[in-house]
Amino acid sequence: MPKVLVSDKLSESAVQIFRDRGVEVDYLPDLGKDKEKLAEVIGQYDGLAIRSATKVTEKLLQTAPNLKVIGRAGIGVDNVDIPAASKKGVIVMNTPFGNSVTTAEHAIAMMFAVARQLPEASASTHAGKWEKNRFMGVELFNKTLGVIGAGNIGSIVIDRALGLHMKVLAYDPFLSPERAKEIGVTKVELDDLLGRADFITFHVPLTEKTKNILSREAIAKLKPGVRVINCARGGLVDEEALAEALKDGRVAGAAFDVFAVEPATESPLFNLPNVVVTPHLGASTTEAQENVALQVAEQMSDYLLTGAVQNALNMPSVTAEEAAVMGPWIKLAGHLGAFVGQMTDEPIKAINVLYDGVASTMNLNALNASVIAGVMKATNPDVNMVSAPVMAKERGVQVATTTQDKAGVFEGYIKLTVVTDTRERSIGGTVFSDGKPRFIQIRGITIDAEVGRHMLYTRNKDVPGVIGALGMTLGDLGVNIANFTLGRSAEGNDAIAILYLDEPISDEALAGLQNTGKFLQARRLQFEV
Repeated sequence: MPKVLVSDKLSESAVQIFRDRGVEVDYLPDLGKDKEKLAEVIGQYDGLAIRSATKVTEKLLQTAPNLKVIGRAGIGVDNVDIPAASKKGVIVMNTPFGNSVTTAEHAIAMMFAVARQLPEASASTHAGKWEKNRFMGVELFNKTLGVIGAGNIGSIVIDRALGLHMKVLAYDPFLSPERAKEIGVTKVELDDLLGRADFITFHVPLTEKTKNILSREAIAKLKPGVRVINCARGGLVDEEALAEALKDGRVAGAAFDVFAVEPATESPLFNLPNVVVTPHLGASTTEAQENVALQVAEQMSDYLLTGAVQNALNMPSVTAEEAAVMGPWIKLAGHLGAFVGQMTDEPIKAINVLYDGVASTMNLNALNASVIAGVMKATNPDVNMVSAPVMAKERGVQVATTTQDKAGVFEGYIKLTVVTDTRERSIGGTVFSDGKPRFIQIRGITIDAEVGRHMLYTRNKDVPGVIGALGMTLGDLGVNIANFTLGRSAEGNDAIAILYLDEPISDEALAGLQNTGKFLQARRLQFEV
């Protein structure tokens, strides 16, 4: 009988699920706070169910020779060393959708609170004052709500806002026009949203692209009198600049549940009039906590008893027999998706995947999931092979798969093509006999490029001096090139280079390349290898 330790507080119903499914369980909800004691006992267990209090470090994993699965009741896994778990062969699961309704409702509640100044009015009345004329609010009816991020949570917010008879604008690079029509929103660009919305709410992850998406410059474009709500992630908004806009009256109010630094004991937004703040309560409802607890118990039981994998962050959903053969191909599929995702800045309408030769005989659902996850990680680093297809469907992205018998010099290959309103972008790859993925075609140009963690892609006209400019610019800035691959479509036409670097290329180095005037494009790329 498999044995599970619950080291954080989970509901009794979740604990009972383990027992009912035939899994032995020890419920020790305070053990996660005692690192030494946890390390003493963890070696007895096949599974570990946690929330956020237990810290699963590489050191702890070294004391857990029997551990097979870690289940996080919730979406965040910052308290788990996933690379270390992967090296130890331990699956890490989470419950990515259990908090969606609760978080969306909190955003709506915060919008009401800032529209009617409810916290300040409540404090005033508790103090024995009767300042009826001081607290003049605004209606939500017929106002324009700007939703930044129309995924799972954003779509729920949109649904509730439409029920309040608000007009809704949505900005989301992955939202197709068809999906926008289906959920009843007007799809717009970010600047248009900023200039038209009476209320703005954020529902995107914190990434390099979304960090400070509401920057000082963006705040200057806001409609006067707007109210800003952030229940998504700290760091999406320049809090200092927003505080200045609140003080001078350009922004009428703000409601924040998340902050750039947490726990937030101080912030530029604190103690300003008509600013509502809460301590990251988005997922803090009885129902949400119960939902994620029940889900993690079911998922862990399924894996320990049957081998079925759900919502795994570090393992594809494939059988044990398939894993040995498919592992390198799943990695290749993810690399192809990651390349296209990082190279594409406009909304993706369709993802088309061609599987040739041996690749066409594999578990295509797993390969497709790896491709889609790779594409979407450019804008959502929390996505995994389970949640990626769901997210693509929510955004109306069409996914098509084609197979064919061996049609070239390789035993098999994968070709990925993404379609936007203005262009198609394609890349092909294969797995060599050494088990390492390779890029073999970009923009129709044949290449042979090893995939590394830090890479640089450039495009230029096929003229002399480009290789020298690359080498000299990177060399002058101390960037070491581990591998260098060139290709061109025809003499005098476009040429490309893809470089495997020892360290990520800096903004300074990118600017240096662009300043040479020799490159049509230069893009920094990152891959999980």
